[in-house]
Amino acid sequence: MAHPRIAPRSPPHRDRPTPRRRPSPTDGAVTMDSQTSQSSQAPQSPQSPHTFQVDLRGLVDLLSHHLYSSPKVYLRELLQNAVDAITARRAEQPEAPATVRLFADGGTLRVEDSGIGLTESDVHSLLATIGRSSKRGDGLQAARSDFLGQFGIGLLACFVVAERIRVVSRSARTPDAAPVEWTATDDGSYAVRTLPHDARPEPGTTVHLVARPGAADWLRADRVRSLARDFGSLLPYDVRVGDEAITDLPAPWERAYPSPTTRRMALARHCHDLFGFTPLDTIDLDVPLAGVRGVAYVLPTAVSPAQRASHRVHLKGMLLTERAEQLLPDWAFFVRCVLDTDSLRPTASRESLYEDETLAAVREALGERVRSWLTSLAAGDPERLAAFLSVHHLGVKSLARHDKEMLRTMLPWLPFETTDGRLSLEEFAQRHPVVHFTRTVEEYRQVAPIASAQGVGVVNGGYMYDSELVEALPSVRPGTVVAELDADTVTAHLDAVDPAQELALSAFLGAARAALDPLGCDVVLRAFHPLSVPALHLDDRAARHEQARAEAEEEADDLWAGILGSLRGSAPRARLVLNHLNPLIRRIGSLNDPTLIGTATESLYGQALLMAQRPLRPADSALLNRAFIGLLEWATHTNSPEDGPR
Repeated sequence: MAHPRIAPRSPPHRDRPTPRRRPSPTDGAVTMDSQTSQSSQAPQSPQSPHTFQVDLRGLVDLLSHHLYSSPKVYLRELLQNAVDAITARRAEQPEAPATVRLFADGGTLRVEDSGIGLTESDVHSLLATIGRSSKRGDGLQAARSDFLGQFGIGLLACFVVAERIRVVSRSARTPDAAPVEWTATDDGSYAVRTLPHDARPEPGTTVHLVARPGAADWLRADRVRSLARDFGSLLPYDVRVGDEAITDLPAPWERAYPSPTTRRMALARHCHDLFGFTPLDTIDLDVPLAGVRGVAYVLPTAVSPAQRASHRVHLKGMLLTERAEQLLPDWAFFVRCVLDTDSLRPTASRESLYEDETLAAVREALGERVRSWLTSLAAGDPERLAAFLSVHHLGVKSLARHDKEMLRTMLPWLPFETTDGRLSLEEFAQRHPVVHFTRTVEEYRQVAPIASAQGVGVVNGGYMYDSELVEALPSVRPGTVVAELDADTVTAHLDAVDPAQELALSAFLGAARAALDPLGCDVVLRAFHPLSVPALHLDDRAARHEQARAEAEEEADDLWAGILGSLRGSAPRARLVLNHLNPLIRRIGSLNDPTLIGTATESLYGQALLMAQRPLRPADSALLNRAFIGLLEWATHTNSPEDGPR
């Protein structure tokens, strides 16, 4: 398919078909205009090819509102064209000058480069054709990989802030050729003329912009200077705004420093200037095979693993994007990167990276560099590793669950909440022959005090990634026994009550079980420490699922009740374990009033739920209110004057 090309405007007399022609160097004005009517063209057979007409105003609107994220990219495109022109010239003339100069006054901007320049025929075939780039031909195909731009639409980005563009260029290939001037306006028209030789004595190109109404702020000298420094500080050529140098080479991570401490301090300042924080540490990202050079800065505060990290990426020195999200593996959310690359492909807007096999390989290589940094800290700098893990242990856990070698390396360092305190899995496994764990925080809170008193080691696996890592422990620590803790296991570790004593309390236990049976909870009697805990509520996921099913069955209509009833399982019910060693339980066990026993049992049940920090169901809340009111009524009734002393 032919490139969209600037086509001559149709004559005003639309009643006479006029054949289309290509613009010639002597044309005063030609325009891209998709509104040319079909009747203004000579009749053609259905098999004849047609050339697209392009509405420049519509195309500029597309660029400014959909392709580019901000009008500021116009300056990046100007710098890109200048740098590519210099690169093209130096491919043929290695000793040619390499300078870019920008001059701004708020209403206009002038950009001068010492690049390869354009001839008059180049102007017509390149500047007036959308999608065609000087990087695509004229013997420069071999050097195309050295260019920043690849799409041939860069100059149009200037119309986002300019209503008129004037280009004066002199070719370095044909020194005797006169300079040529190309002037275009945002209505799609352009004019070309040759100039006297003294209009531009040296080869190169000068671009003049005249601001659009309301866009003069983008051409202010201070704004241009700031944008040029942001986009072009790592460009390989001499770039200046006025007399002020913009380029600052070598890059901070490639400079020589007197000592590692000096380098770390310099990079910390660089990080603060770019990202606004002082890093915990820095990680070199020099990956020659991937064409990447740069540094990763470790965040000093914790961030959510779900938060997408944004990185700064330079392409051959030119800032490509400040928001590259796919540069590192997802688990490396605790770093922010700034790097320069010559191997990655930009998208058409040159504001993000093209997802392809090269980017995937670079992502893997950079992830390996971060992994190596963690390994080196574990081997040689445990204090810095501990400081890092105190903030970013989630990131390392995320990596370790998929990487056995990383889990083995980090095993002595990763912190976990356990019944023995905050320990690493390695230390915890050394203390306990069986590593028990819970899958939820609620389950852990239920059993932690009791299990600790009974000498049972339990790891809280309810936090992100923790249960997966505990289950993976035997794969990196052979011989380790890991078991999920359930209600039966906890109950089995509690001491049984003497059968004679339990028989004496059978009436009390029967009344207590009758009170909690509607809630799907059994009552058992055990003796355990600490003595201060009167009752313990135990259940597991299977019991909770069965409880939820039973509740749904009660509330459903006949059809759904029948379906839910058919799903009834054999899961054990929740249980309220009464502590026979607790003085309060002994006193309650001596009661003879079944109603009072039921109220006391309901109160113990509610208190056990609250101690476990379990969410309360509506039925549980109603029970707590009923039990509280019942105890108040009993206390006030038995202490009333007319009833006499208790």
